[in-house]
Amino acid sequence: MTINVKDAGQTLLLTMVETAELLRIGRTQTYELVMSGRIPSVTIGRRRLVVRTGIEAFVRGLMSEQETA
Repeated sequence: MTINVKDAGQTLLLTMVETAELLRIGRTQTYELVMSGRIPSVTIGRRRLVVRTGIEAFVRGLMSEQETA
């Protein structure tokens, strides 16, 4: 039995463009967040891919920052 992870809506790694679309921000800002380490990523070959759980943690961090402000 083969499971298509993308169809399940839970791909583990996302491209920079997919990440930008998910966060509804531009590619440049996405690259800045990833390269600064605020959103974790991995490199496979020449591709930099963003870890989905890292995106979720980033958003949770933004929410807690805004709650304490």
